[in-house]
Amino acid sequence: MHKRLIAGLLLGTLILTACGGSGSVAPAAPAESVTQAESESTGTSANPTDAATSITAPAVTLESGSVERPAWANANWKTNFARHSVPFDEIMSGGVGRDGIPSIDAPEFIGNTEAQEWLADNEPVIALEIDGDARAYPLQILTWHEIVNDTVGDVPVAVTFCPLCNSAIVFDRRVAGEVYEFGVSGLLRNSDLVMYDRTSESLWQQFTGEAIIGDLTGTQLTFLPSSLISFADFQAAYPEGQVLAQDTGFNRRYGVNPYTNYDAGGGTPFLFDGEIDERLPAMERVVAVTLTKTDGTTVDMAYPLNSLVEAGVINDTEHNLAVFHRPGTSSALGATQIAEGADVGAAGVFDPRLDDQTLTFRREGATIVDEQTGSTWNILGEATGGALEGRQLTPIIHGNHFWFAWAAFHPDTLVHSP
Repeated sequence: MHKRLIAGLLLGTLILTACGGSGSVAPAAPAESVTQAESESTGTSANPTDAATSITAPAVTLESGSVERPAWANANWKTNFARHSVPFDEIMSGGVGRDGIPSIDAPEFIGNTEAQEWLADNEPVIALEIDGDARAYPLQILTWHEIVNDTVGDVPVAVTFCPLCNSAIVFDRRVAGEVYEFGVSGLLRNSDLVMYDRTSESLWQQFTGEAIIGDLTGTQLTFLPSSLISFADFQAAYPEGQVLAQDTGFNRRYGVNPYTNYDAGGGTPFLFDGEIDERLPAMERVVAVTLTKTDGTTVDMAYPLNSLVEAGVINDTEHNLAVFHRPGTSSALGATQIAEGADVGAAGVFDPRLDDQTLTFRREGATIVDEQTGSTWNILGEATGGALEGRQLTPIIHGNHFWFAWAAFHPDTLVHSP
């Protein structure tokens, strides 16, 4: 209990700084307070644009009957606490109340050229494209807000980022035909952001996209394919794309990382009571996917970033996927200025089958090349030159998460080894 209280106070200080407007530069995460907090966010999907039409509510075993309000829920919550699929004691306060970290609900967008005035080429952005509508959501903004409620290509979406887990995940926010708006609850589970919807006030796990407490318990949001890439790569792929503007209606130090040194190795994640899976360091980044096999069962896979950086490309023939890596994207959770963060690169995961052939890939410098035709490919799986120029690989939904968080929600994950 003492450890949990101290961790809560430390994280509360960190997040309050992130929410506090234009005061002094946020302090680094305390050295002794362990660091870091997609996925089924990584779920899996091999279809980039027609994913989001319906949302299912799978059967779950609910703990019901108790209407006692959890200790972390004040009287303002209208949530139906009689319905929940996880124990209340797995959830804890992150140090701020509901909407203490404000979501962006009326986002404004600008063109690439205008965004260049304040967004560096190497800064990470969540890239989302639906039916030709391409948008970039810079982490320098998402770090301070965590959720953007938007509509892209006529699809209502929730673009989310949990700094504690390094999880950038996009959902369709329709539930049974109704559009929901999501906010930051101020709560965490396994260090991960717990969202809430403003209609039923059900609580949702960002990492899994599932409602875990409230009337919608068991409902599963649809994951949408997105990529965490550099602004330069977004501009190259989408020269007419739109970028989330800094004109959010809030006074924040956009470009400053309030979690300085948060992704330093060797620490213990904030507010994480679970067992650390010691197959990898807790804070190592992994490219993670959940694949559905032909028999309907699923398998969780994790590809350590360190191995991927060295290899450039992983051709996983057993699971019919290719994992690309391209340098040039900075970490949003290292240096005080995000633009000065270490180069962790960007990753993409794709089905390598195109028409009647299965392609294999290698990286040459910063370029991906297929062995069969010599065509070149970008980090978004589009052929940019050669015989296949203009062709698009089918993306597989993936996440670039901290290992401890992925393993907490997917303990049976298979870790890929070279």
